[in-house]
Amino acid sequence: MLDQSLQFLTPDESAEVDKALLTSPEKFLARLTISTAKLLKVIAADTDTPIEALTAVQMIQWFEKDAKLKREQGVNASVLKWQAEDLG
Repeated sequence: MLDQSLQFLTPDESAEVDKALLTSPEKFLARLTISTAKLLKVIAADTDTPIEALTAVQMIQWFEKDAKLKREQGVNASVLKWQAEDLG
């Protein structure tokens, strides 16, 4: 399983995005893309599938599995540490 210390966007990476000559929406997309690339590596490793071969179904199933771990064993058992109430 995944090392729980994984960060999907480090402070250094975020600072690099801040320094870039990009608009705010472009900076948001850059942060999202960096984070997504890291998460796709995790999903690919967990499903034993090359990133380029991942399907939408595999990604959805991975998210369902991670959410189930969070519900049944708590947030520390899941890869994604955020909780729905944190988003509201």
